[in-house]
Amino acid sequence: MRSCHMRDLGRMGFGEAYALQREIVELRKQGKSADRILFVEHPHVITMGRNGHAENVLAAPEILARAGIEFHHTDRGGDVTYHGPGQVVAYPILDLREWRRDVGAFVRGLEQVVIGTLDDFGIAGGRLPGCTGVWVAGAKVCAIGVHLSRWVTSHGLALNVGADLGYFRYIIPCGLTRPVTSMKELGVSAARADVIARMAEHFRRVFEYAAPVSPDSRPGEGSLVNRIPVETLA
Repeated sequence: MRSCHMRDLGRMGFGEAYALQREIVELRKQGKSADRILFVEHPHVITMGRNGHAENVLAAPEILARAGIEFHHTDRGGDVTYHGPGQVVAYPILDLREWRRDVGAFVRGLEQVVIGTLDDFGIAGGRLPGCTGVWVAGAKVCAIGVHLSRWVTSHGLALNVGADLGYFRYIIPCGLTRPVTSMKELGVSAARADVIARMAEHFRRVFEYAAPVSPDSRPGEGSLVNRIPVETLA
């Protein structure tokens, strides 16, 4: 079976995590890294995908700044979304040539990871026809936006665990005028570590990995990868 190294980066700014993703993507393209999944929680930030529309950001830059919200353009697909405390964000950096060369299957796989995770906590999540992400009773609980370069993936998913949903008022999430929800709003108070542990297991099942392995060969001493304290999920 294939292997994947999973890491919990804890709280990290979006810009720093984005730079880390890009570095690992280049290593993966060169065959110098195994598949990796990064788990992270971002401070308040709004990100705009490459297909985004400015009108879906409902607040002026100065208002966002006063609210302590950063804004970043990204190369992922999709429109605008919010990340913040109380979310579990997962960034899978996978070479799909070793799984399936099918972008749709990859996105459906990410959805299945979240559906399985929610089920472990007694929440019936599912898909909504014509929409990406995971939904509960018509409300989005998990947003998904990805980027592929030479079949190597980046970006990923953001599951609302205990996020303050009030911050979504600054945007039209993913360009859809539909409600958002969270595990907490659905009556489940779950520890971040427990959610990550279950999500890691579903990543292994859906993408057919063996148990996590020790880190593969590291890049040079000055690399951003080496400067990030990490924990291997057992």
